[in-house]
Amino acid sequence: MQDSSTNVFASYVTSDHLFDEVVNSKGQVHDYYQNIYEHFQSLEVADLKLLNEYAKLSFLNQGITYAVYSKNNKQGTERIFPFDLFPRIIPAEEWDKLHEGVIQRNIALNEFVKDVYTDKKILKDKVVPSELIFSSANYCEDMNSIMPVGGVFCHICGTDVIKHTDGEFYVLEDNLRCPSGVSYVLSNRVTMKRTLSNIFQYNHVRTVAEYPQELLSMLQSVAPEAEDQPHCVVLTPGVYNSAYYEHSFLAQTMGIDLVEGSDLFVENNFLYMKTIYGPKKIDVVYRRVDDDFLDPLAFNSESVLGVAGIMSAYRAGNVTIVNAPGTGISDDKAVYRYVPDIIKYYLNEEPIIKNVPTYLCEREDDRKYVLENVANLVVKPVDQSGGYGVCIGTQLSKAEIAELKDKIKDNPREYIAQPIMGLSVHSTFIEDENTFEPRHIDLRTFTLLGKNTQFVLQGGLSRVALKRGSLIVNSSQGGGSKDTWIVES
Repeated sequence: MQDSSTNVFASYVTSDHLFDEVVNSKGQVHDYYQNIYEHFQSLEVADLKLLNEYAKLSFLNQGITYAVYSKNNKQGTERIFPFDLFPRIIPAEEWDKLHEGVIQRNIALNEFVKDVYTDKKILKDKVVPSELIFSSANYCEDMNSIMPVGGVFCHICGTDVIKHTDGEFYVLEDNLRCPSGVSYVLSNRVTMKRTLSNIFQYNHVRTVAEYPQELLSMLQSVAPEAEDQPHCVVLTPGVYNSAYYEHSFLAQTMGIDLVEGSDLFVENNFLYMKTIYGPKKIDVVYRRVDDDFLDPLAFNSESVLGVAGIMSAYRAGNVTIVNAPGTGISDDKAVYRYVPDIIKYYLNEEPIIKNVPTYLCEREDDRKYVLENVANLVVKPVDQSGGYGVCIGTQLSKAEIAELKDKIKDNPREYIAQPIMGLSVHSTFIEDENTFEPRHIDLRTFTLLGKNTQFVLQGGLSRVALKRGSLIVNSSQGGGSKDTWIVES
């Protein structure tokens, strides 16, 4: 029997006020974690450290890195993506409800974006305030009256969900511009199989390997012409972008070209790629370039990342841009508050997944409440991602609270506030402590919407806050990830 001094779970402590996904309130391991728990419990610290080194080597060999930026380092520091070997398990029946919920949400959001840029019925009916949309930094005037193939604006959707202390899933935010992270889902699974291949023998885990083919099929489904083999490309800002690994990974696994803006040109409202054999017409662009930099003739005139004239080709219906410009209006965290109403308006259904209660600081009553209770709330900028700008009241000093209040008063449209949600925790190996400890966790799901097609990646990206007590799971803020298993009961 293993000595308690070498038992990596010996000092594991559960909390009465947090939902632990591995251990129940009675301190018992959930049935669907039993095999995994026993396997890790049988390992010595030296074994786990060695396995962690194997995992890091696997990530290094796959080229899996990301860039972290700070005030003192504008260029970013390349790091290997932190990975925890203890997988997150979601039972199939629980996942199937989540699957249904993210499909519902993203179909409704696509209808919302389509409506905003065409008939604007939801604004005329005052379900969503017009001023909220037209004041959004992500509203794109150039998209008015454009109808993409199949009526799909939001082709690739990243929905961030958390499990609260009540054991229920809540949507934390929506990402419908250029959601990132899916390459880590696939790479995590590869690393897991290389490092702990034997544990897959005892668990019926749903595959994630089909994503690249499903992504390619979706891209081909929204090509402007019904060709047998539409030409699709991934448009990247270049090697210095923090997500460049993902751009190259997806292009390679789909078997399509990875291009930069300088590789493309527009002629007679058609988009072409430069090749040694002459110009090649491009039908679909999976762009990982932000709206502002997509077309210097339509947006930022100083941009060298996009393609001059691509919006004219898009408006003429000769190329499809994935995701459509202007989809960021649905990412606005102030619009988030209205998503349950958006679902009811377009689908005549109740939301399957709950929203987190949200206060809009531009509303006088909400702002008054936020200013009086900011020490017990989470305050977020409406247009930032990656965990940047998030202020958790309980972690702020009096001076920081006073500064935050001033920012809210000066620009209330730019902030929302939410109660501090009790993100669930998960057993995570902490190398510095040589033991497992509970750490907060969330989940980014990935949904594909094409012409008459829908797909949700089985599991998605589980992100874990590696710092004790931290609620910020983003890799840019020191977080890591876990392989996510959907298992049959």
